[in-house]
Amino acid sequence: QVQLVESGGGLVQAGGSLRLSCSASVTMFLINAMGWYRQAPGKQRELVAVITRGGSTNYGDFVKGRFAISRDNTKNTVYLQMNSLKPEDTAVYYCNADLIDHRRFWGQGTQVTVSS
Repeated sequence: QVQLVESGGGLVQAGGSLRLSCSASVTMFLINAMGWYRQAPGKQRELVAVITRGGSTNYGDFVKGRFAISRDNTKNTVYLQMNSLKPEDTAVYYCNADLIDHRRFWGQGTQVTVSS
């Protein structure tokens, strides 16, 4: 079992910034891709950003250059820097890890609330 521990959510005003962190209980070398999804009330879970083992990144269309995903392999941690936050970014943000053996794990979620 892989544990993903998220932190960094909270309440911020529109236009502000937050940085989310997700630490895995296994080495990053066992992870194919790691990233963030979000789910707002009444909506489906959607991709925010993902970074692969090779360092490639992919973002949801709504990000439009506002967010940046990065990783620190020495800490088994992925970060999501979110800038220019909008009220529509309000959601629970979930960390996700896809392992090289095709197992998928999720974090418990962290709430991000952007006030107008």
